[in-house]
Amino acid sequence: MSDASRSPTPPAADPVRARRRQIARWSLLANRFGYLLWAVAIVTFVLGFVFGFTTAVSAITIACLVAGMILLAPTIVIGYAVKAAERDDRERGL
Repeated sequence: MSDASRSPTPPAADPVRARRRQIARWSLLANRFGYLLWAVAIVTFVLGFVFGFTTAVSAITIACLVAGMILLAPTIVIGYAVKAAERDDRERGL
């Protein structure tokens, strides 16, 4: 049997890398949503500054800032951790 007739067998799916990709996807989604919340907070603040602050404007601004911080703090760290783990795997030839 020649080398050309053999079909290459795909490497076994690494469950750690599959889980890491899944975590990276969820982290990216949460990261985008966190930045979206900050953008809403900024727009709401500017609108409140231009048209006058009300209780609702203040509540929306503060809620979006806090929710954005709660989402962004861990997702930024997780994103860097996933990138570092992938880089380490590449450097070790895995």
